[in-house]
Amino acid sequence: MTTPAIQMRGIEKVYPDGVKALDNVDFEALKGEIHGLLGENGAGKTTLMRILYGEIKPTRGEIIVSGEKTSFHGPWDAIRKGIGMVYQRFALVPTFTVAENLHLSYLSIKPQASMSESLDRAKQIMSETGLNFPFDAVVEDLPVGLQQRVEIVKALSRNARILILDEPTSVLTPIEVRELFKALRKLRDNGITIIFITHKLKEVIELADRITVLRKGKKVGALVNDNINPGILAEMMIGKSIKEIGEKRRSIGRKTLLKVEGLTVYDEHGIIKVDNLSFEIHSGEILGVAGVQGNGQRELADTIAGISNPSKGKILLGNKDITGLPPGERYKLGLGYIPESRGIGLIFDMSITENSMLTNLHLILSKGRRIQWSRAREISGEIVEELGVKTPSLDALVKYLSGGNQQKVMVGREIVREPDVIIVAEPTQGLDISAAGFIHSTLLELRNQGKGILLISSDLDEIYELSDRIAVMYEGKFIGTGTPEELTRDKIGVLMGGVRT
Repeated sequence: MTTPAIQMRGIEKVYPDGVKALDNVDFEALKGEIHGLLGENGAGKTTLMRILYGEIKPTRGEIIVSGEKTSFHGPWDAIRKGIGMVYQRFALVPTFTVAENLHLSYLSIKPQASMSESLDRAKQIMSETGLNFPFDAVVEDLPVGLQQRVEIVKALSRNARILILDEPTSVLTPIEVRELFKALRKLRDNGITIIFITHKLKEVIELADRITVLRKGKKVGALVNDNINPGILAEMMIGKSIKEIGEKRRSIGRKTLLKVEGLTVYDEHGIIKVDNLSFEIHSGEILGVAGVQGNGQRELADTIAGISNPSKGKILLGNKDITGLPPGERYKLGLGYIPESRGIGLIFDMSITENSMLTNLHLILSKGRRIQWSRAREISGEIVEELGVKTPSLDALVKYLSGGNQQKVMVGREIVREPDVIIVAEPTQGLDISAAGFIHSTLLELRNQGKGILLISSDLDEIYELSDRIAVMYEGKFIGTGTPEELTRDKIGVLMGGVRT
């Protein structure tokens, strides 16, 4: 049997407030393997790996690295033991060049090293892995895919033999994901142990040699990746089987529900975010907008919803020009908006009933402009019942709900008044599989009722699963459109990188 690179035995983590994040977890990764650490958000994956990296102290348990029992006082101890970790949020100095970041990192293991020595070490790793990037570029000017490469090379330059990657594909285009996987396989073949933290079934099945599944802080099992059924992994993750979403209906109506003409939006710094954009959404259609986050998607959604004002252009809801109307008037005319962040769409210190009112005031105000609380509770009760929100009371504060139930409140609030057009941004970001499946089914049902939906998502699987048409957004423009059959993943990957096909 291959030598274990890492053994973690009986790991528990109990925080001062009594929350048990990890409960008697055993974990083992072999030398020269890619080990997938799978689980829903909040399952304890990152906490377990932060303990391995020395960033968090376990309440109890032991760590064995290459056969030697070890205790870490901080990440510096883990680095000396050959462990490196790349987080979702990169630990790079954004105003420094790539070379300066690499040198700064290398000095942590070799304080007297020169800049040329640091870069020679990085060049050697780049040639071995194919993870190339320019040394003279300022980090904040690089796309996130290249910043991630810098982080990986930085960790390997410090002689990491165990590399932990936390949700590494969440910021990448499909082509960048493929290049990353290719590099990781090279590292594995050179004897590096890679621990790949993810909640994405398809990716872990494609990449990992073995898979450990966590659920609610406990280890559910460890499997060799030999034609694993995704349904089995999903059931291990959430504790119950998942219903597949049925075949999508592809009969798009002729009626134009939303028309955007020549829309141009600048941010507060005068940088163009939406660039002379025009498109239409028809009845019974989901238009999916794919792209790497930060290419104008949020500004597009906010402008259509009336949160931001365009510099020029026109927005038509049905035959009504809504370009200059405030959000409340747009809602009355049949527009719904589910923003990408629950922190924007909900007020956490308010109850479910109060949050249900935020975009529905026109439904519950009397002629004297007073709130009809009985009607407000009726609407919130409808949302809770229809979307299956798990809550002890309509008066429960939203901050005490799980992320999935918060999302259901936000979705339910918009659909309860049956808008003609709904803008949905990152609807399942951070949700578990069951909650995400419920949201997807709800959106498809609305589409089948003849609603028009603008779906903005950085999750390509979600885009393919739901969209009737797909538009790829890059630097404020749609640089490619088509049906899911016309736009293959390779084509979308190229377009997401800014190259027209």
